[in-house]
Amino acid sequence: MKKIILTAVAVMAFAFSNAQETRFGVKGGANLANLTGDYEGASSMVGFHVGGFAEIKLSDKFAIQPELLYSAQGAKVKQTFFEETDKYDVKLSYLNIPVLAKYYVTEEFSVEAGPQLGVLLSAKADGENAKDFYKSVDFGFNVGAGYNLTEDLSVGVRYTAGLSSVAKTPKGDAEFEGFDVPSIAIRNSVLALSVGYKF
Repeated sequence: MKKIILTAVAVMAFAFSNAQETRFGVKGGANLANLTGDYEGASSMVGFHVGGFAEIKLSDKFAIQPELLYSAQGAKVKQTFFEETDKYDVKLSYLNIPVLAKYYVTEEFSVEAGPQLGVLLSAKADGENAKDFYKSVDFGFNVGAGYNLTEDLSVGVRYTAGLSSVAKTPKGDAEFEGFDVPSIAIRNSVLALSVGYKF
């Protein structure tokens, strides 16, 4: 984790020192989120994201874009036990920090890709606190595209694939003491549509 953070800081420091132009902005939009992997019965749910960004232009074609976003994610879950079906929502709130390499195909249209660090702020399952069941840090990778409607206003679409499992077994839980609990791999999956405004 320290290596990833130091690498991101080094990239941003290099970008700022070599920037032709830096613009700051705000963005927000809708998430179509899900939990993939060993989570049976999970389906997509609608959330949202909001935050700020800096576009650091290194040339006419290339830019680095770090962001700081609050993101509401999770999944709708439908599970059946002994012929009884249980439905509930898993709601995960993250502070996400993506660092994107951005390439302008034209003056208006750009493509982007880069890693993301997510810090878990809260976790609820069926309205109850479930933070002990989820890891405090999530790693993901983003790919997306954007279009500048004007010099200041833009729209974008982005997919974030989780690279690490967010599930964990609670420590000190009597239910699990003395048992060999198998590891569970559950990853975030988010398709985001956003609108951004540069100052």
